[in-house]
Amino acid sequence: MRMKILLVDDHIILMDGIKSLLDGVEGFEVVAAKNTAEEALEYLKNHEIDILVSDYNLPGMDGLDLVKTVKRILPQTKIIILSQHDEVHLVKEILKEGVQGYILKKDTHRELVSAITQVSRGKIFMSNEINQMLVESLNFPEEHKLLTDREREILKLIAKEYTNKMIAEALFISERTVETHRKNIFRKTKTNSLVGLIKFSYANNLI
Repeated sequence: MRMKILLVDDHIILMDGIKSLLDGVEGFEVVAAKNTAEEALEYLKNHEIDILVSDYNLPGMDGLDLVKTVKRILPQTKIIILSQHDEVHLVKEILKEGVQGYILKKDTHRELVSAITQVSRGKIFMSNEINQMLVESLNFPEEHKLLTDREREILKLIAKEYTNKMIAEALFISERTVETHRKNIFRKTKTNSLVGLIKFSYANNLI
């Protein structure tokens, strides 16, 4: 039986490469490739899949919200996150939602194939770097830190009313990365407005 795989990533060239790779593996079939979480959910209304392979950093609804939605409406679907993010808190937050695999975009194609193979057999797969990072976090837990150093940097600039573009230029990162960090900051502080975020930040000595 061929494993039906749905790919979700807004980087077309990367996704085309992954699709070509997986279509060449016996037992794998990429049934669709979508650019956003919303497109993926629309596809899942009328199609069944075995494995969802999704980027974390997506326009609109991010990968974490996609995972939560798919797990709620299609709990049997196995999910692998393919991401450029290797922050401990983020990986742990995603793993808590019940994903079966987490690999980094810089990992080899061989690791992606191994991840899908192991997950299709009911196992959990983490790339070597993620495994090592999680083990190290046991000895140096970050749970006492609500925000990472990078998130604190961005929070300070948000408080100065910097736009995403201005923050990206100041920290030499992409606007998409800034948006991802911004979403994580609001999620972790459980705030939903700029005013609420600033009040929370000052009350908890975050800035």
